Amino acid sequence: MGDDDGSYFSRWSNDARSGVPSKASKRYVEECGGCHFPYQPGLLPAQSWEGIMSGLADHFGESAELPDEDAMFIRKYLLDNAAGRVHAGLPNRIMGSQGDRDFSLRITETRFFRHEHNELPKKLVQENQQVRSFSNCNACHTRAMQGSYNEHEIKIPGYGHWDD
Repeated sequence: MGDDDGSYFSRWSNDARSGVPSKASKRYVEECGGCHFPYQPGLLPAQSWEGIMSGLADHFGESAELPDEDAMFIRKYLLDNAAGRVHAGLPNRIMGSQGDRDFSLRITETRFFRHEHNELPKKLVQENQQVRSFSNCNACHTRAMQGSYNEHEIKIPGYGHWDD
């Protein structure tokens, strides 16, 4: 299956859940959500979360080191709830769409994410001062904190509702 092959994605019907389990850990939200959107663990597989947690000294260019107790707790939370370990619509779609390709540490580099966001013009995201980055999920996904990424709940700041 080539990177531009939509056959995998066309097999998913609209009744496939557009969300990801959002049983957030208060400690995770406080520690990680203090700097960026607290991504639900189901958006990446365990191997990616392990890589992220093993590299907190250089967390995408910043030091995000944590006390050992917090790091162990958050690592367990992320790994236990990672895509491939929870069986819900969106995490299953993320895992299935990747096929045999290696996963990145970045959600925005997964095959599923790229497919879902491929029609968005740069001006609506990177050039939009209210959004700035595809990693700023909750800027457009109005219920991202609740784990919902339903396309009918997308509202791009300065643009409005998005229909693909």
